[in-house]
Amino acid sequence: MSFELKTPITGDKLQIYRSLAPQIAALVEGESNTIANLANFCAVLKSSFGWLWIGFYLVEGEELVLGPFQGPVACTRIKKGKGVCGSSWQSKQIVIVPDVDAFPGHIACSTQSRSEIVIPLLDDTNNVWAVLDVDSALLNDFDATDSAGLSECLRPLMANR
Repeated sequence: MSFELKTPITGDKLQIYRSLAPQIAALVEGESNTIANLANFCAVLKSSFGWLWIGFYLVEGEELVLGPFQGPVACTRIKKGKGVCGSSWQSKQIVIVPDVDAFPGHIACSTQSRSEIVIPLLDDTNNVWAVLDVDSALLNDFDATDSAGLSECLRPLMANR
């Protein structure tokens, strides 16, 4: 299958998210393999925003285990409640960190990371099965627009799982 991503050249990030959501839906439509869909999702975000790191950690027992990602080498396993990802998993809440150095217990997988957003992915029984982790090399790079935009872009992945 050939797929060409069309990201607006100009505009704010809300416009970019609005453009990406239907494209992601089209990209994952008919593909039942979760890992393939997660990998393509990361590629779409990396090429559209250029963030430092975009990836998924998958719940495996009492740990998050590294899944598909784009960016520098990452931590392989994270305990529940540890770091930003483990905290998001435990609370089942989106966590936005403007300055990772100010987050108690931050796990520094890359010294280049300055800010972060983590979104838990919940199944039909309200259990977290994965988290989306996005790191930026810039301080204060994520806000409510990213929270809403990324959540909207994740909907097709959740529906196709």
